[in-house]
Amino acid sequence: MKIIEAIGAQAGEARSWRRDIHAHPELAFQEQRTSDLVARLLTEWGIPVHRGWAGTGVVGVVHGRDGGACGRALGLRADMDALPLQEQNDFAHASRHAGRMHACGHDGHTAMLLAAARHLAGHRDFDGTVYLIFQPAEEDGGGAGMMVKEGLFDRFPMEAVFGIHNWPGGAVGTFAVSSGPVMASSNDFRIVVRGRGSHAAMPHNGVDPIAVACQLFSALQTIVSRNLKPIEAGVISVTMFHAGEATNVLPDACELQGTVRTFTLEALDLIERRMREITESTCAAFGARSEFTFRRKYPPTINSAREAAFVREVMAEIVGPEQVREQEPTMGAEDFAFMLQASPGAYAFISNGDGGHREMGHGGGPCNLHNPSYDFNDELLPLGATFWVRLAQRWLQSRLER
Repeated sequence: MKIIEAIGAQAGEARSWRRDIHAHPELAFQEQRTSDLVARLLTEWGIPVHRGWAGTGVVGVVHGRDGGACGRALGLRADMDALPLQEQNDFAHASRHAGRMHACGHDGHTAMLLAAARHLAGHRDFDGTVYLIFQPAEEDGGGAGMMVKEGLFDRFPMEAVFGIHNWPGGAVGTFAVSSGPVMASSNDFRIVVRGRGSHAAMPHNGVDPIAVACQLFSALQTIVSRNLKPIEAGVISVTMFHAGEATNVLPDACELQGTVRTFTLEALDLIERRMREITESTCAAFGARSEFTFRRKYPPTINSAREAAFVREVMAEIVGPEQVREQEPTMGAEDFAFMLQASPGAYAFISNGDGGHREMGHGGGPCNLHNPSYDFNDELLPLGATFWVRLAQRWLQSRLER
């Protein structure tokens, strides 16, 4: 691996930032301490800071040796928020706040971009501008979408924007990136079936909403298998089913909630329409009424081909082409999708190892994302920072067709 020597020499400081952030996790839109740390360090390095984006977001501006006069620019993004999860690790940097944990590695993402920011500001061996985007509320808050709506790309015009996420399981020193959809859209639904309550021993006197909801549950699963093209991917999962309070009473209503995931908006449109039609028709067939609510949260994360290919080239220069893999699309979701709707760019992945990096005192469970035994692998910090720096340098040196 071709780690930038100066970044490697300062890896200990990056580790201290990362572990400090891990020990003080903050939930979506509450990242005040983290935001203060980011702004303080950027300011110390002579980087102008713009705060208040989506509440706690920070944007740092690093001009190159030309002061940004050439007009070229790109954006590098890291997320800062933690999850509402009780950490099971008890090593020294474990969360000090009950019910909050950095279980997705956003502490590491922030530290990697900080390490890159220090190097870029200290050398400025490029022409143009690098925008450092420290985003709040990725975990279900849609902070990226808020920053876009607040005018992020108008205030900081950039040719492309890039993001990266750690990925447990792969060996440290490997990356992954691909063009097209890499993460799915995330959407919630709520269905209320309203029947007519009755004595459970005399069901003919009422309309049983549980029976209707069971029919509805099965019918919804036919949308993916019989309405969506077989070569397209989609998921409809009912994750909550609530009804009743007594064993001898048929309730008035039954509620279903769940999630829908797709890689295209066209598939999402179809699924939402068919869910509504099936809900209304099934309930009507049994003499029940329905309430259907569908909430679109995050769109699919879709990498533009040119930017994904460029990222692959930069990664290959650092670790060798054999260590850069195609990223298999996942039905997980990522609000970086909002930025990719507004700008060309790519979202890539850096392998986090198999969990063996965790110190004694970890929770004993798997080192998977959103797991209470997870911990970011500090070995990635100089590698990730090197990637950010090389990406910025190569992009601003390039003469891509626009």
